[in-house]
Amino acid sequence: MAKLLYHVTMSLDGFIAAPGDDMSWLRGLHAGPNPAVERVLGEVGAVLMGHHTYAPATSAEGKVYGGRWAGPIFVVTRDAAPAPGYTLVTGLTEAVAAASEAAGDGYVAVLGATTARRCREAGLLDEVLVHVAPVLLGDGVRLFDHPGGTLVRLEPVELSHAGPIANVRYRVA
Repeated sequence: MAKLLYHVTMSLDGFIAAPGDDMSWLRGLHAGPNPAVERVLGEVGAVLMGHHTYAPATSAEGKVYGGRWAGPIFVVTRDAAPAPGYTLVTGLTEAVAAASEAAGDGYVAVLGATTARRCREAGLLDEVLVHVAPVLLGDGVRLFDHPGGTLVRLEPVELSHAGPIANVRYRVA
Protein backbone atom coordinates (compact mmCIF):
# COMPACT_ATOMS: atom_id res chain seq x y z
CA MET A 1 0.00 0.00 0.00
CA ALA A 2 1.32 3.44 -0.93
CA LYS A 3 2.53 5.93 1.67
CA LEU A 4 2.25 9.70 1.39
CA LEU A 5 5.60 11.49 1.61
CA TYR A 6 5.84 15.28 1.74
CA HIS A 7 9.07 15.91 -0.16
CA VAL A 8 10.41 19.45 -0.18
CA THR A 9 13.44 21.73 0.04
CA MET A 10 13.29 24.36 2.78
CA SER A 11 15.40 27.36 3.71
CA LEU A 12 17.03 27.23 7.14
CA ASP A 13 14.44 29.72 8.41
CA GLY A 14 11.52 27.48 7.42
CA PHE A 15 10.33 28.69 4.01
CA ILE A 16 9.77 26.54 0.91
CA ALA A 17 9.08 29.47 -1.42
CA ALA A 18 10.01 33.13 -1.31
CA PRO A 19 7.30 35.83 -1.36
CA GLY A 20 5.04 35.55 -4.40
CA ASP A 21 5.67 31.78 -4.57
CA ASP A 22 9.10 32.54 -6.06
CA MET A 23 11.14 29.34 -6.37
CA SER A 24 14.17 30.85 -8.11
CA TRP A 25 16.21 30.61 -4.88
CA LEU A 26 16.44 26.85 -5.48
CA ARG A 27 18.48 27.18 -8.69
CA GLY A 28 21.92 25.65 -8.25
CA LEU A 29 21.32 24.35 -4.71
CA HIS A 30 20.99 20.70 -5.76
CA ALA A 31 23.92 20.79 -8.18
CA GLY A 32 25.72 17.72 -6.81
CA PRO A 33 24.55 14.18 -6.20
CA ASN A 34 22.27 13.59 -3.22
CA PRO A 35 21.75 9.91 -2.33
CA ALA A 36 18.58 10.74 -0.36
CA VAL A 37 17.01 12.32 -3.46
CA GLU A 38 18.12 9.49 -5.75
CA ARG A 39 16.61 6.94 -3.36
CA VAL A 40 13.30 8.80 -3.20
CA LEU A 41 13.09 9.19 -6.96
CA GLY A 42 13.35 5.40 -7.21
CA GLU A 43 10.60 4.92 -4.61
CA VAL A 44 8.02 7.42 -5.92
CA GLY A 45 5.16 5.78 -7.77
CA ALA A 46 2.96 8.87 -8.19
CA VAL A 47 2.92 12.58 -7.42
CA LEU A 48 0.16 14.58 -5.74
CA MET A 49 0.14 18.37 -5.90
CA GLY A 50 -2.18 21.32 -5.53
CA HIS A 51 -3.01 23.98 -8.08
CA HIS A 52 -0.30 26.43 -6.90
CA THR A 53 2.38 23.83 -7.58
CA TYR A 54 0.67 22.69 -10.79
CA ALA A 55 0.92 26.08 -12.54
CA PRO A 56 4.75 26.29 -12.36
CA ALA A 57 5.10 22.56 -13.12
CA THR A 58 3.22 23.01 -16.40
CA SER A 59 5.14 26.12 -17.45
CA ALA A 60 7.76 26.00 -20.18
CA GLU A 61 10.68 25.37 -17.80
CA GLY A 62 8.95 23.64 -14.91
CA LYS A 63 8.89 19.86 -14.69
CA VAL A 64 8.32 17.61 -11.72
CA TYR A 65 11.73 16.80 -10.21
CA GLY A 66 13.35 18.73 -13.04
CA GLY A 67 12.30 16.03 -15.49
CA ARG A 68 14.28 13.33 -13.64
CA TRP A 69 11.11 11.42 -12.74
CA ALA A 70 8.22 10.31 -14.91
CA GLY A 71 4.93 8.84 -13.80
CA PRO A 72 1.33 9.62 -12.92
CA ILE A 73 0.70 13.10 -11.51
CA PHE A 74 -2.51 14.04 -9.74
CA VAL A 75 -3.55 17.64 -9.11
CA VAL A 76 -6.09 18.69 -6.49
CA THR A 77 -7.90 21.60 -8.15
CA ARG A 78 -11.30 22.94 -9.04
CA ASP A 79 -10.33 25.53 -11.62
CA ALA A 80 -7.20 24.61 -13.57
CA ALA A 81 -6.96 23.88 -17.27
CA PRO A 82 -5.89 20.30 -18.05
CA ALA A 83 -2.41 19.62 -19.38
CA PRO A 84 -0.99 16.41 -20.88
CA GLY A 85 0.42 14.04 -18.26
CA TYR A 86 -1.63 15.48 -15.38
CA THR A 87 -4.87 14.12 -13.91
CA LEU A 88 -7.05 16.81 -12.34
CA VAL A 89 -9.16 15.77 -9.34
CA THR A 90 -11.49 18.09 -7.42
CA GLY A 91 -11.36 16.51 -3.95
CA LEU A 92 -8.37 15.74 -1.74
CA THR A 93 -9.65 12.33 -0.63
CA GLU A 94 -10.32 11.26 -4.21
CA ALA A 95 -6.94 12.55 -5.38
CA VAL A 96 -5.10 10.70 -2.58
CA ALA A 97 -6.99 7.49 -3.40
CA ALA A 98 -6.20 7.75 -7.12
CA ALA A 99 -2.52 8.61 -6.51
CA SER A 100 -2.17 5.80 -3.96
CA GLU A 101 -3.63 3.27 -6.36
CA ALA A 102 -1.30 4.45 -9.11
CA ALA A 103 1.74 4.32 -6.79
CA GLY A 104 1.09 0.74 -5.72
CA ASP A 105 3.68 -0.13 -3.06
CA GLY A 106 5.68 3.03 -3.78
CA TYR A 107 5.38 6.49 -2.34
CA VAL A 108 3.01 9.25 -3.32
CA ALA A 109 5.24 12.33 -3.30
CA VAL A 110 3.21 15.26 -2.00
CA LEU A 111 4.35 18.56 -3.48
CA GLY A 112 3.12 21.93 -2.23
CA ALA A 113 2.62 23.37 1.24
CA THR A 114 -1.16 23.62 1.19
CA THR A 115 -1.66 20.10 -0.15
CA ALA A 116 0.78 18.69 2.43
CA ARG A 117 -0.96 20.59 5.25
CA ARG A 118 -4.36 19.34 4.13
CA CYS A 119 -3.05 15.75 3.96
CA ARG A 120 -1.62 16.09 7.46
CA GLU A 121 -4.85 17.58 8.83
CA ALA A 122 -6.79 14.67 7.28
CA GLY A 123 -4.44 12.15 8.91
CA LEU A 124 -3.18 10.93 5.53
CA LEU A 125 0.47 12.03 5.63
CA ASP A 126 2.93 9.24 6.53
CA GLU A 127 6.38 10.82 6.19
CA VAL A 128 8.16 14.11 5.64
CA LEU A 129 11.51 14.43 3.84
CA VAL A 130 13.00 17.92 4.02
CA HIS A 131 16.19 19.06 2.35
CA VAL A 132 17.38 21.99 4.47
CA ALA A 133 19.24 24.53 2.35
CA PRO A 134 21.86 26.96 3.67
CA VAL A 135 19.72 29.98 2.75
CA LEU A 136 17.70 32.48 4.80
CA LEU A 137 14.65 33.81 2.93
CA GLY A 138 13.07 35.82 5.76
CA ASP A 139 9.55 35.56 4.36
CA GLY A 140 7.44 33.47 2.02
CA VAL A 141 5.57 30.17 2.15
CA ARG A 142 6.23 28.22 5.34
CA LEU A 143 6.90 24.48 5.39
CA PHE A 144 3.75 23.95 7.49
CA ASP A 145 1.58 26.91 8.36
CA HIS A 146 -1.27 26.57 10.82
CA PRO A 147 -2.30 29.81 12.54
CA GLY A 148 -2.85 29.12 16.21
CA GLY A 149 -0.50 26.16 16.00
CA THR A 150 -0.85 22.40 16.07
CA LEU A 151 1.47 19.93 17.75
CA VAL A 152 2.41 17.09 15.42
CA ARG A 153 4.88 14.51 16.72
CA LEU A 154 7.46 13.18 14.28
CA GLU A 155 9.74 10.17 14.62
CA PRO A 156 13.21 10.42 13.06
CA VAL A 157 13.90 8.06 10.18
CA GLU A 158 17.03 9.46 8.51
CA LEU A 159 19.55 12.27 8.79
CA SER A 160 22.19 12.72 6.12
CA HIS A 161 24.12 15.39 4.24
CA ALA A 162 24.93 16.01 0.60
CA GLY A 163 27.29 18.93 0.26
CA PRO A 164 25.69 21.91 2.01
CA ILE A 165 22.22 20.28 2.08
CA ALA A 166 20.97 18.50 5.21
CA ASN A 167 18.39 15.76 4.56
CA VAL A 168 15.98 15.05 7.39
CA ARG A 169 13.31 12.39 7.11
CA TYR A 170 10.57 11.82 9.68
CA ARG A 171 7.61 9.50 10.13
CA VAL A 172 4.41 11.21 11.23
CA ALA A 173 3.59 9.71 14.64
